[in-house]
Amino acid sequence: MVGGVSMGQAPFRVVIPLAALAIGFGGYFSGPPATASAQQPAEPLEFNRDIRPILNESCLICHGPNETTRQADLRFDTDDFIGTVVVTGDAEASPLYQRLTTEDRIGRMPPVSSGQSLTDEQIDAVRRWIDGGAEWGAELADADALPMPERVVDFAREVRPILSQNCFTCHGPDEGTRQRGLRLDVAEGPFADRGTFGGAVVIPGNADDSLLIHRVTATEDRVRMPYRLGLNTPVMPGTAEDALSLGEIETLRLWIDQGAEWQSHWAFVPPERPSVPPVADPEWGRNPIDSFVLSSLEAQGLGPAPEADRTTLLRRVTLDLTGLPPSAGDVAAFLNDDSPDAYENAVDRLLGSTAFGERMAVEWLDGARYADSSGYQTDAPRSMWRYRDWVIDAYNSNMPFDQFTIEQLAGDMLPSATLDQRIATAFNRNHSQNGEGGIVPEEFLVENVVDRVSTTGTVWMGLTLGCARCHDHKFDPLSQREFYELFAFFNNVPERGKAFKYGNSPPMITAPTDEQFAELAELDEELAAAREALATLETEAGDAQREWEASLAAAGDVDWVLRDKLLVHHPLDGDIAGVYTSEPVFLSPNVTSDVRGEQEPELAELPVNVKLVDGQPLFVPGRIGEAVSFDGQRFIDAGDIANFTYNDPFSVAAWIHPTAGDGVIVSRALAGDQGERGWGLYLADGKLQVNLSERWQDDGVRVETQDVLPLDEWLHVLMTYDGKRVPASFRVYVNGESVELTPQVDGINNPMRTREPLRIGASGPPPEDSGGTDSAPRFQGLIDDVRVYTQALTPEQAAVVATADSLTEIANLPAADRTAGQAEKLRLAFLDQYASEKIQEAWRAAGDLERKRAELWDNIQTVMVMEEMDPPRDTFLLVRGAYDVPGEQVSPGVPAVLPPLPEGGENNRLAFARWLVEPDHPLTARVTVNRFWQMLFGTGIVKTAENFGLQGEYPSHPDLLDWLATSFIDSGWDVKSILREIVISATYRQASAVTPEQLESDPENRMLARGPRLRLPAQMIRDQALTVAGLLVDQVGGPSVKPYQPEGLWDQASQRYDQSEGNDLYRRSLYTYWKRTLAPPSMLTFDSSTRETCIVRTDRTNTPLQALNLMNDVTYVEAARRVAERMMTEGGATPEERVAFAYRLTTAHRPRPEAHDVLSSAFHDYLERYQADRAAALGLVSVGESPRDETLDIAELASYTMVASMILNLDRTITKD
Repeated sequence: MVGGVSMGQAPFRVVIPLAALAIGFGGYFSGPPATASAQQPAEPLEFNRDIRPILNESCLICHGPNETTRQADLRFDTDDFIGTVVVTGDAEASPLYQRLTTEDRIGRMPPVSSGQSLTDEQIDAVRRWIDGGAEWGAELADADALPMPERVVDFAREVRPILSQNCFTCHGPDEGTRQRGLRLDVAEGPFADRGTFGGAVVIPGNADDSLLIHRVTATEDRVRMPYRLGLNTPVMPGTAEDALSLGEIETLRLWIDQGAEWQSHWAFVPPERPSVPPVADPEWGRNPIDSFVLSSLEAQGLGPAPEADRTTLLRRVTLDLTGLPPSAGDVAAFLNDDSPDAYENAVDRLLGSTAFGERMAVEWLDGARYADSSGYQTDAPRSMWRYRDWVIDAYNSNMPFDQFTIEQLAGDMLPSATLDQRIATAFNRNHSQNGEGGIVPEEFLVENVVDRVSTTGTVWMGLTLGCARCHDHKFDPLSQREFYELFAFFNNVPERGKAFKYGNSPPMITAPTDEQFAELAELDEELAAAREALATLETEAGDAQREWEASLAAAGDVDWVLRDKLLVHHPLDGDIAGVYTSEPVFLSPNVTSDVRGEQEPELAELPVNVKLVDGQPLFVPGRIGEAVSFDGQRFIDAGDIANFTYNDPFSVAAWIHPTAGDGVIVSRALAGDQGERGWGLYLADGKLQVNLSERWQDDGVRVETQDVLPLDEWLHVLMTYDGKRVPASFRVYVNGESVELTPQVDGINNPMRTREPLRIGASGPPPEDSGGTDSAPRFQGLIDDVRVYTQALTPEQAAVVATADSLTEIANLPAADRTAGQAEKLRLAFLDQYASEKIQEAWRAAGDLERKRAELWDNIQTVMVMEEMDPPRDTFLLVRGAYDVPGEQVSPGVPAVLPPLPEGGENNRLAFARWLVEPDHPLTARVTVNRFWQMLFGTGIVKTAENFGLQGEYPSHPDLLDWLATSFIDSGWDVKSILREIVISATYRQASAVTPEQLESDPENRMLARGPRLRLPAQMIRDQALTVAGLLVDQVGGPSVKPYQPEGLWDQASQRYDQSEGNDLYRRSLYTYWKRTLAPPSMLTFDSSTRETCIVRTDRTNTPLQALNLMNDVTYVEAARRVAERMMTEGGATPEERVAFAYRLTTAHRPRPEAHDVLSSAFHDYLERYQADRAAALGLVSVGESPRDETLDIAELASYTMVASMILNLDRTITKD
């Protein structure tokens, strides 16, 4: 066996490099080699005449002096290979001769695809040379030396990486750090005359006279290039460590001598569909992918691995496409399916499962930096899960990737954009947002946009755009101006820069789920029927209402007050006491930092103690009966009521007759000349002002009327607030009419609760931390009929409240002369108190449904989305990236190195999104299919999935990448189709067994000579454990959940982690609540992204913490116990049967005998221990919230639990192979 592959299997496809054969694997070749010509030449062989030319012509390209192109660390330009791949005196025993004569076209050297195959005469010459002792001839003098085959240097693969890594810092795109007028990143740079700085540094065809070669080979440190690198710019002089290697210098020299051909960077050239290459073994491949892979393998004398066994293959593809392991039934069905399309059918089934969308969403959400918290210091909760569910649905519905792109980047700008298309734009609102006190909003407005540009660049273009924020990009042809031209596309969102500390920040939309839409539709249907019934009854009762109105004239002065959601009413008619609704009054509780408004409300104690402060009550004729006169000193302490917080809707109304332009009308606040905490309705400089504030300047929301209110006349003022924390949350009515408002402070982050009482005519003293000395001016004038409602009144209700006329007065007016407010007041009063019981029931039924619908709507989750400002915000190049140092103004645009935007179209975010998925865009399709490949194979065809620029890695299979990219485009950007193409390929289906030599020469499997073998991602490890334990709850979508996590972890953030209950403990990890600064520790242990920034390529580490996590985390201990219960109830009668059952349940494979013996022995050891300590057994099997099976023996259950824990911790379990 070699690497788990039997050498006797047929056909044998693993072809071992010559160097490996020389070490001792030559004996594995069996069968006689092909027979060469037996005719002997008349004269003896001469090495320099007969053998060296063969080696020079056919072998030195891959096995010569150039270390860059050398394969298998084997050289034929020295005699080192004699004694390794050459057995002197015995050609047939020599691996070299075997490889020259093998009938296996894949193993033959030189590779068939190289076109350098040896003739029979040449092969016979090599045989006779080896049999004759393989003497190495003396080196020829230069004059007599035979010509050496010169390798052709590939500029893109070999030269540009040298220049980019060593030269671009001083001679690259960044004009600010460019030295001596020399650019080595553009075609004209090396060959251009530099004026005062000198001539061209490269003379094509003449390396010896090229300044570039002189400088990289100079012996003096102060002359030799490259210089030593400092933090940002080079520091002279260089040292020997900074010098280029001899191989790098030789590559540059060869490139120049061969004409110094310049090639554009491969990633900036639109992909063209390459021809499928011919291969020596066309029968091996299943689709064109395999031809590209096999052609590359054959060129290096390698071959593919055998196909993986069916069980391994099904487990691999099931994990890859669903993120979950196959069930025992899935495995059995697949193994029993003898049809030729069994595997393809399994793939189609997996692609059609809802689990596919969930699996794909995990990958996408890392790049989208999706989380359930806002980041930064507070890292408080917010609601974005509707975006996460949109991603799942998009993948499950196989939304074309171009549409997937456009909707996420500009769905709001599509004609008649749907709710889902607007939800999609949450992609670029997923970034961290800062709501900390004291920040400069403009700074973080810039940071938000920078994040959008950088993330979009990484996800769709594979470019490090953020590197051009402060200066021209050091390596890629991206200028700072171009960065801000891209910035301009994303700079038109009407956002504040300073986010809400808790919850979502505007712009945001209410985003019902399908179930909530159905509930709303049902309520709408019921409400429409109720309104229709009420309207019919009102029409029928028209005569009754007219009779009632006529009766009012003889009934004296009758009035009515709108009582719906009325918290307190101070008529101030000879008494300052309040009138309270008969229904229970609930107040928002004190809001603390750990929950911030999530507590249950408190029941107010009524009636509230009310008193007049700083004077005696003075009642005078008012607008409705009497009013209280305020002299700038006296005020009413209305007690501990109306202590609203920022998410409580409420309304405040009063009649005022002001004699001064400044004064507090109604407030519950500490307020003064330097600030306020609480809420209040004021006159300020003659304008009506409404304020909710925690800190006056930077933590509040405040508006004022645009017009000055007149003095010395009665005015009805009413404000409403809907609980949304922004200026648009307010409406202000004067005399029942809505008035225009001017925002002054545009957002509140903290709950602004205060111990101060409700006051009429004044506020409390200044907050202690405000620095203020004087309280806000107290009211001067008259105040009458003060009301506080616990809802935001509608315009119709506001008009009713502003109607001072009594019912009698209104009834005496001709119907045609009544205002809308008067008519509505009369109507509502009739329905409330005077209509028949049948009509009142209908009216109340309609009102109850309206309130129920409004409550449902108000409790539906929101999601932050993109919106466009009109006109757009001006964008400036920011000098050194600083938000407060704007330079020249720029317009939206794309980098010059990429195709231009279509002519004649609008230059906006929608145009940019569509540009990204134009067929000739060189990056989007390549970047996307590369990440698909990375998801399946562990490493992308371009390893640096996040960087396709000049510092990124060259593709391991460039033609394959372009074939995949063009196929993806030609398919209509069909995600499932391209994934299917990859997973049904022979390349993907290879066994993953690896020899030590393969592991050493290609540890990351970049040549794809074997199948993928990788540790499972963090989420997949947990989901697999829940699945095999029978705990996983198969529910797609919904709010994030909080499964087990170490107790007290959130305490350091002064927040509380409220663990979920029931099914929510066992949802897929995709739905786990993701707090950026304290991400789930079990996920981080297995290298999950924190999602603080965009990540498209995660690291893979191996640490002891991972094993400790699997052995001790509640999730895995509970899962082990549930597996143990399945072992005892489903796994057979004996410990041996049960161990085999658990192993196969978890890994899909039967255990090897040695593994089975270890696990069985462990069970007996644990059983002996737990039979002696049943208390310990009970403690172990009681871990977790799921109930244990109390019919099972505790000692046995504990013992099987430990065995199951061992299995869950096995490398075989947590690895995809």
